[in-house]
Amino acid sequence: MRITFRPARVLVIGALGGSLALAGCSTSPGGGGGGDGDGPVELSIYIDSAESTVTQFDALVEAYAEVAPDVTITTETHPPGGEGDNLVKTRLATGEMNDLFYYNSGSLLQALNPDDTLVDLSEEEWADSLLDDFVSAVSTDQGLYGAPSAASFAGAMIYSKPAYEELGLEIPRSWDDFMANNAEIEAAGLDPIAQTYGDTWTSQLWVLGDFFNVLAEDPEWAEQYTANETKYVDEPALTGFENQQEVADAGYFNEDFASATYEDGVRMLVEGTAVHYPMLTGNVAGAIAATYPEASQDIGVFPIPGPDASSNGVTVWMPNGMYVPQTTEGAQLDAAKEFLNWLVSPDGCEVLGTASTIGGPFVVDGCDLPDEVPAVVSDLQTYYDEGSTGLALEFLSPIKGPALEQITVEVGSGIRAADDAAALYDEDVRKQAQQLGLEGW
Repeated sequence: MRITFRPARVLVIGALGGSLALAGCSTSPGGGGGGDGDGPVELSIYIDSAESTVTQFDALVEAYAEVAPDVTITTETHPPGGEGDNLVKTRLATGEMNDLFYYNSGSLLQALNPDDTLVDLSEEEWADSLLDDFVSAVSTDQGLYGAPSAASFAGAMIYSKPAYEELGLEIPRSWDDFMANNAEIEAAGLDPIAQTYGDTWTSQLWVLGDFFNVLAEDPEWAEQYTANETKYVDEPALTGFENQQEVADAGYFNEDFASATYEDGVRMLVEGTAVHYPMLTGNVAGAIAATYPEASQDIGVFPIPGPDASSNGVTVWMPNGMYVPQTTEGAQLDAAKEFLNWLVSPDGCEVLGTASTIGGPFVVDGCDLPDEVPAVVSDLQTYYDEGSTGLALEFLSPIKGPALEQITVEVGSGIRAADDAAALYDEDVRKQAQQLGLEGW
């Protein structure tokens, strides 16, 4: 998934081995082995070389070997980030892509020209079981091209349940309610909000996590934004910057906000010295599982509130997808589809759920959360069940300026006012849109 700030990956899986996922003959890109449909089949999957990705696929491939012993799967890695993007695009353009590949969902997928390069999976039996948000992230008007390879996660307000219980606070559904809670928390001698600008990427959640509220007020905003017909300096998108300025001006942050790190933010929640922390659920779930398992049920989550309590919902990030290039044919195509069929089944989801710490609900109907997950994950399920979710902007538009984290640090530090920050970010966005060659910029 594409997130240009630096969170931990949703999946936090113990190391299981190197980049090759199973003993067996490696297949050459674009072809695979096996081939006649009557004997063993070899599949090759192209993945990024991030440790979490490699170990994720080690777990999946090891489990699938028990299900389909006649299918030998190997993985080939490429660097993460922009270099890897270019390699994926080159392989697709030259017809040399592996039998399957792991890649972003959302706007970056559209840059692969999926109608011309990928196999349409809309007729597969599992296609109708996908969450609508994920379908939107891997589809065009002509087809559905991806199967989910993990669970989702959200950008929301992480909070201390013991503190809320002790102070008799209710989950706020509007920004005014949230600010009223902050006032009571401060009066009790606690820091209402943890901020951790020692890790600058953490400052962005005020803007990125507020996007559900932007779309609730203007459902066409993302399309207009991509066409340069609306900007962050205008409402409703300005609100994220304004919210950050308001809580900063109120003095609701921890005293060491300028130097505190992400790890400090989670620790403050667990210890109860701070009560709120706008953050990604995937990061927090991983930190809780790894460092504070005793606090698993003490740290919860609710949406970053907007101005209208009646449209309360959470901004969500979809998992990466698994894709099949049109160069995969014959026995390899059949085997690739069977692997995807297993991947999105309850059995496949169970492998992911037991081999990893997930950051939110699965995006496949019938794939339930494990019995024991951190409350920050189980709390999210309510919003999914209600349909109170909305995609993060990066799944709807390719434009995200690289300077956002520096700009939001300035807002949260009292250095720059919200409207000035939004105008500066609009200029940052303009440069990026021009580099992408988008029309209207």
